[in-house]
Amino acid sequence: MWRRAGSICLHLSRIAGRRVRRPPQPPAPTATCSTSAFASSSFHHNLGTFLDSIRVPPSRSLSNQAGGDGSIGGECWSCGAKGAFLSCGSCRSVQPVDPAVDYFRIFGLGYDVKDTNLEGKYKDWQKKLHPDLVHSKSEKERDFAAGQSALVIEAYRTLSKPLPRALYLLQLEGIHVDEEKTINDPELLMEMMEIREAVSEAGDSETLKKIQSQMKRKLETWSKAFQEAFDKRDFDGAVEATQRMRYYERAMEETVKKL
Repeated sequence: MWRRAGSICLHLSRIAGRRVRRPPQPPAPTATCSTSAFASSSFHHNLGTFLDSIRVPPSRSLSNQAGGDGSIGGECWSCGAKGAFLSCGSCRSVQPVDPAVDYFRIFGLGYDVKDTNLEGKYKDWQKKLHPDLVHSKSEKERDFAAGQSALVIEAYRTLSKPLPRALYLLQLEGIHVDEEKTINDPELLMEMMEIREAVSEAGDSETLKKIQSQMKRKLETWSKAFQEAFDKRDFDGAVEATQRMRYYERAMEETVKKL
């Protein structure tokens, strides 16, 4: 059903160009600042290249963002201040990218992100890391900003949806989930067939919204089941929950396409 991934060395020079399949991601919200840099071809090139480089299963033990005294962050490359994380709190210089950093740590979250202001924290980081804000800095720091901004975007997209977040938690444990594997559950498969038929026959948006609401509740139920299994380190149960979540997420996507 699943397998543990081997040890992975997350250095940019060794992982460039490696890819793994990731679940569909929602668009990130617009940060509160000018978007001219996002429109530039150079930024989009850097964004795409960086996202390609970090799309490998992470591992908690690989993060080196904690300083020697146990604090988050390291020594600022510009002013030498301790605890510089993504950007330096003393001189505001953007720091080099560590693709092994735990996405939850970026937003100061525990592994259950419910009832937290994730979007607000995302926007706060973008205000500090957006390439528009370092256009007058050195090329090195502009590259750091493009990479850090891309990392924050990827972290937000991963943690803001239940299924990508669940898969990421399993990846932190070194567990690879076969996202194409089907569940041998006739009852579930029949339910999915009935849902597709209902979506196909729906003649108005109200009916589609009702179906979507039902799928959302199912997704939330299995998201809770995943969290319970994960907390108990029942990884078989956690993996099964993600597979069921995927069915309901796809059903929701079908309703969205027709709305």
